[in-house]
Amino acid sequence: MRASTNELLHAAYGQYALGAFNVCNLEQVHGLFRGATEARAPVIVQFTRVMRDYAHPLMLEQLLRGAAMIYPNVTFAVHHDHGDEASCADAIESGHYSSVMIDASHLPFEQNVAATSRVVEMAHRRGLAVEAELGQLKGVEDEMSVEGKDALLTDPAQAEEFVERTGCDSLAVAVGTSHGAYKFSGSQRLRLEVLAEIKRRLAGFPLVLHGGSAVPRDEIERIRNSGGEFDSSASGVPEGDLSQAISLGVTKVNIATDGRLIWTRVHREFFRDHPGEFDFMQPGRTYMKDFAGFVEGKCRSLGAAGKSPTLDHSANPSRNHAAAKPGASASLAKPSASSALKSKRKGRREHPKFAAR
Repeated sequence: MRASTNELLHAAYGQYALGAFNVCNLEQVHGLFRGATEARAPVIVQFTRVMRDYAHPLMLEQLLRGAAMIYPNVTFAVHHDHGDEASCADAIESGHYSSVMIDASHLPFEQNVAATSRVVEMAHRRGLAVEAELGQLKGVEDEMSVEGKDALLTDPAQAEEFVERTGCDSLAVAVGTSHGAYKFSGSQRLRLEVLAEIKRRLAGFPLVLHGGSAVPRDEIERIRNSGGEFDSSASGVPEGDLSQAISLGVTKVNIATDGRLIWTRVHREFFRDHPGEFDFMQPGRTYMKDFAGFVEGKCRSLGAAGKSPTLDHSANPSRNHAAAKPGASASLAKPSASSALKSKRKGRREHPKFAAR
């Protein structure tokens, strides 16, 4: 059942993180929902601009409608990842999303504030949450790349100002990770001290970690052994670092590369071992099974297993009926995410930093 991104984030804050999985085809959607079912974990389903262009927004929406019926016990929010102003506006107007991300991090600070504020105004009118980004990640975000020498960590003081001025609901921070299979260079790791200072300034505010894939060594080696080419420096975010990040305010972890690595490994090994086969459903079945196992394990490592709230089907029948429609959200009965959201927001408003909000 669909749920509000904000309610899921505020229910999770300080306790566990939500896995936010980028998917774009039938096999990935099945695998994601099977894994979430096994873990009994809430998840966020993410579509980027490129994914929307590849599969078409209406096709992606129909996949989710089917998944909601096939896997009724999965609580999920739908998020537009790495949008620009135009794609965010389209996603907001579609009624299919509960949150959007405006990525204006490549712009100067004042322009980022202005672009984010415009999207916040559009989204909040329709009841959607907005994720923004401050600082830049080394690597590739769809067609947008940022050279390592230009990568910028998020400045904690700017983060505080940015949240106050834009009214965004969560913030993606640059703390050392990058997109793709090469998260770190040399001995670099997550800059936990930067996260700690951001949390100190923005207590109770959900932070987002992009580039959260683990890039398992076993997957890399199996891909290389079946003809793939990966440098030995390919590496991801260690589980221990994720646990510390969650304690420092990270409430949403974006995962895309790991799903692509599993897809690559499954198909390379299948066609290596069965060169005469051409039935794409055979490796497709393997991928769904392996991706589901990965999703289940990732939800457990993020502490989200068993956290899927029960859905209140009786408190407000008319709202429950509306929640089955695209873009609507169900009330979360247990634990009470809505009450958690209200209490956390109340606490933030009492703090002078959030008085304007």
